[in-house]
Amino acid sequence: MRFRRKNKSPAVLSHEFVIQNHADAASFLVMVLLLGLLVEVLGGAPAKSTIIFIAVQYNVTYTIDDNSEQFHFYDYGPKDFATIFFYMLVAINLHAVIQEYILDEEFMMNPTSLWKDYPHSRMLFQVKFFYICQIAYWLHALLELYFQRIRKEDIPRQLCYICLYIAHISGAYILNLQRLGLILMVPHYLVELIFHASRLFYFSDENKQKGFTIWALLFVMVRLLTLTLSVLTFGFGLARAENPGFSIADGNFNVLPVRIGCLGAVCLTQAWMMWKFINFQLKKWREHVKNQIPKKKITNTKNKRTKKEPNRATFVNGAAKSECGASPRIRKSKPV
Repeated sequence: MRFRRKNKSPAVLSHEFVIQNHADAASFLVMVLLLGLLVEVLGGAPAKSTIIFIAVQYNVTYTIDDNSEQFHFYDYGPKDFATIFFYMLVAINLHAVIQEYILDEEFMMNPTSLWKDYPHSRMLFQVKFFYICQIAYWLHALLELYFQRIRKEDIPRQLCYICLYIAHISGAYILNLQRLGLILMVPHYLVELIFHASRLFYFSDENKQKGFTIWALLFVMVRLLTLTLSVLTFGFGLARAENPGFSIADGNFNVLPVRIGCLGAVCLTQAWMMWKFINFQLKKWREHVKNQIPKKKITNTKNKRTKKEPNRATFVNGAAKSECGASPRIRKSKPV
């Protein structure tokens, strides 16, 4: 792990000191608040002051007459500032992770930082906290399949989706591949954000579909980026590392079976995602074609009807008249 070199220690609480150590200060405050949940005051009750920072406040419960069902809503108040402050600190930690491992590392110019000095068994607090939050979130999503009473036909799809996240994130965390995992998760989550934002715009106005086009292009690019970085890391970088071997104590898993397993898992996952993406696009294209065919048939039938209509005579009281108002000529019968 590469750290920034500081030529001179700035004065405590100076402007430069705050800039250089703001992430560490935010991490310390988050750790103190999280530890506050474990602190018990006299009587065994949890510290109420810490819960204000983490839990959402101002819960209001309504009950309908003659019905035991309860409805939970939330109001707003001054305690919301404490909750906003805590999650602002969490956002600072996540931003520091991106800054340290992507923007400052310049991995696109120097991809060897992904496997250099492996194993990366020493993590910053921000990195560890990021991975803990990710694993906890997807484990919670797994339990929510039961708690939210998801329909049975939707469970297999969501279960596969959640298990893939848990397997890949936990694998990167346990195998000390945190750098590669972070760099692959950031563009993936960015594409997911664009997709969900496009859906929101589409629900507000069905004509706003340009976001899906941007999402489709970025989706394919991120899949190619994931495959490229994975092949470089497992196929070339770690294979030529100076300290190959398997040691759980040292956190070194740089052996051929592990590399092949990781690369195979990434490649199969990306191929599966591309397969689902292609089927999704083909389905949308077929629906678009089906919607266009009835419109063409309606216009063609209207044109045929207008061409086949003759100059019909008008009938008044059972007598035929020409269009100009003159009576039609009566045909004389020939004498026998």
